[in-house]
This record gives sequence, C-alpha cells and structure tokens, in this order.
Amino acid sequence: MTDAKVAVVAVGGNALVKDKSKMTIADQYEAAQETMGHIVQMIKSGWNVIISHGNGPQVGFILRRSELSAHELHPVPLDYCGADSQGAIGYMFQRALNNHFEEMGMDKHACTVVTMVEVDRNDPAFENPTKPIGSFLDEATAKERMAEGKTFVEDAGRGWRQVVPSPKPKRIVEVEPIHSLVENGFIVVASGGGGIPVVESEEGGLVGIEAVIDKDFASALLAETIKADLLLISTAVEKVAINFNTPEVKWLDKMTIAEAKQYLAEGHFAPGSMKPKIEACIDFLEKGGEKALITDPENIPRALNGETGTWIVKE
Repeated sequence: MTDAKVAVVAVGGNALVKDKSKMTIADQYEAAQETMGHIVQMIKSGWNVIISHGNGPQVGFILRRSELSAHELHPVPLDYCGADSQGAIGYMFQRALNNHFEEMGMDKHACTVVTMVEVDRNDPAFENPTKPIGSFLDEATAKERMAEGKTFVEDAGRGWRQVVPSPKPKRIVEVEPIHSLVENGFIVVASGGGGIPVVESEEGGLVGIEAVIDKDFASALLAETIKADLLLISTAVEKVAINFNTPEVKWLDKMTIAEAKQYLAEGHFAPGSMKPKIEACIDFLEKGGEKALITDPENIPRALNGETGTWIVKE
C-alpha cells in the first residue's frame, strides 16, 4: 500500500488535439505522449495520480463516422461514444505513461477504468439541453432528427447542431476500484469525458443516457470522494486571469474561495471555458479538499514547486 500524496489531474482537450491541422490518431498520440511526460515528472516527485480527461473532439469524430455510415450501420448512442472514447484515450495515455516509466527506470504501471458517473434523472438540466455535440447539419436534416425526439439549435449561421443536457455529477460508480488501484500504487486513467452518464431507472439498475457531464465537475467529485490531496486542472493557459483579453489583464498567482466567487460574480470567467474550472475548484475545496491548482501541462512541475500556475485555497 502507498502513502504518497494523491492528486486528480484533469487534462483538457488541448492535451490531444492541439489544432485543426493535427487531428489524426498519430497526432493525438504524439500530443498525449508530450502531456503524459509532464505528468510523469509529477509522479517521479512522489505524487500518486488519477488522470481524467476531456473527450469532446473524439466523441465528435465518432458521431460523424456514425452519421456518414448511417445507410449501412446502426447509430452509436452517446453513452457508447463516451465509452469508446474512454477506451481509446485511456489506451493512448497508458501506452505513453508506461513508455515514459520504462525510459526513466520507474517501477510504475498505468491502467484505465471505464467509468460511469451517475446523475439525477430529475436534474433540471434535462429540461434545458445546452451542450452542443456532433457536426453541423442543414435545416432539413436537423428537423428530421428533431422529429425523432432530438434537440437541435441553429448556430450563428454555421448550421444546425444537436444539443444535449449537461447534468451535474452525483456519484462516481467505479470509485471503489479506482481508489483500490491508487492505494496500491497504480497510475489510473478514469472518469474520461466527465464519465459515461447513467441514471437509476424506475425499475432499478443503471441505464445510459444522452447527456454530457462536465469533466471538471466530475473530476472535482472524484477528488472529493477519494479524499485527494490536490485537484489539478490542466488547461491551455499557464495562469488564470481576470480582465482577460483586455489591456487591464491581471494574471493570478493565488485566490481564495471568496475571491474566486467574487470574480465569478463579476463575470471574469467565460462559460464553457474557465468558469466551470473555477466552480469545480470551489466545489472541491468547500467539500473538504485542501487545495486546487490550474495551469498548463508543460508548467505542471514548476507550478507544483510554487513557481507559476494559479492556486485556489480556502482562505
């Protein structure tokens, strides 16, 4: 059994798809290898790590393939898209991590847990789908799909796009095996893409649903449930800023929960971007977590040494 400090590291989409010119499987693996290299430095310094990740582009690719093959093959439901992407991204992360461990002579092993995350079937989000998925369609095709019960919205002249609910995570279903693996020193990839969303049916038992759970909220819940020492959200910027993209921009080294709430109220953090990351950090700290950190992958080792990044603390 290990007594090392435990961190949940939530890796953003830039960890796999850096730009539109580098989207192939080989490109994604190369990006994964680079990001895992920074996390391995963290592991080498004594941390036990659970890695969660986004999967937006990968689920989009799966849905697009499903659309293109609709005349030949069955469609892929969204919960299965999440499971497929967890397996594929987990494989990339595992291979990259294990290769780094071997190169550095580290006696460590990585594994992936396909993770379901339960949500409340009465969550208000189900009445207001907001999360866009899949590709842009023309109006006629979108209205055909809407007749089948799906929800589509027109997006700024670019076409029609399906939207699904984004309910809050309630329970990490596989938390016990994840915790056991971490306790025994394994590096675990889990809760990918916010987890596969499931609800408890009226008859009992879990069923998959058409929804997307925010990966940062799911990562915070995972960190809280296993009593992690740190929630680290890795994103595209080295530090969090207020007045972002203005001449008055101010990069933050540290903020308290109270300061973070004030900045949220003042509208400094964009929805779908930095806002859920800050909210997830606050959730983790208010439910017993000690500290949270936001930085980009290449600066993880420096940030853990207090040289950069934005720390969110209780007071």
